[in-house]
Amino acid sequence: MTAAIALSTIEKQFSLSISHAFITTGSLQMVSQLVKVACLKDVPEGHAKVVQANGHELALCNVGGEIYCIDDLCTHDNGPLGEGELVNGQIECPRHGARFDVKTGKALCLPAVLPVSTYKVEVKGDDIYVGLPE
Repeated sequence: MTAAIALSTIEKQFSLSISHAFITTGSLQMVSQLVKVACLKDVPEGHAKVVQANGHELALCNVGGEIYCIDDLCTHDNGPLGEGELVNGQIECPRHGARFDVKTGKALCLPAVLPVSTYKVEVKGDDIYVGLPE
């Protein structure tokens, strides 16, 4: 079953719009609220910025003018991903060099093997909002 068909089935079964949900580490999570976490000027293209929201430490990543959001913890040893280098949509953990795709959360090289969580991002005007789970 493709992801699009699976999501369509979920939409029909639960009468929800996927715009109010997001995928994180392989599971569907409900977004309880969008939380303002930064302004666009705070996250220059090609850089990451660490923010905190509702007890979550997150890394906002600007890739080609698009903002993505991941957990700020490397799945290998909880290293600070937001302090790593962001190149071509990949962020490298400054501790041991594990790399992650900031769009999907996928671990791209050892020592990490597990994906990092990703979060829905909405930009409204100059403000960046992140969808956090219930």
